[in-house]
Amino acid sequence: MNGNPSYNLLMHDVCVGQGWCGGIVDGKPSHVDHFIPETGPVSADQFVEWLFIADGQDPNAELDKWQKHKDGLRELFVKHMGAEVVDSSKLKWDHS
Repeated sequence: MNGNPSYNLLMHDVCVGQGWCGGIVDGKPSHVDHFIPETGPVSADQFVEWLFIADGQDPNAELDKWQKHKDGLRELFVKHMGAEVVDSSKLKWDHS
C-alpha cells in the first residue's frame, strides 16, 4: 500500500499534539481511518467531523465549546494536506 507521509504528519499532530486519537465507541475501537472512503473527495470539515465521531463526540454538539478545537484541526488538515479538499487516496498511512 502506498501511503502519504503528509498524512502521517497530520495524524501525528492531530493525535499526539491535539489528543484526537479515536477511542472506544459503543464498545468497539474507533479511529478516523474507519470513516475515510476508498475513493472520492474529502474536505477538511468532513475529516474534522470524523475525528470527533471517532472520539465518541457529537461534532454538532456544544459548538461554543468545540469550535476553537475544530478550527485548529481544520488548519492542521490544510497545512499538511495542502488543500481544503483532497482525494481520499491521500489519506492513507505511509508505512515505510
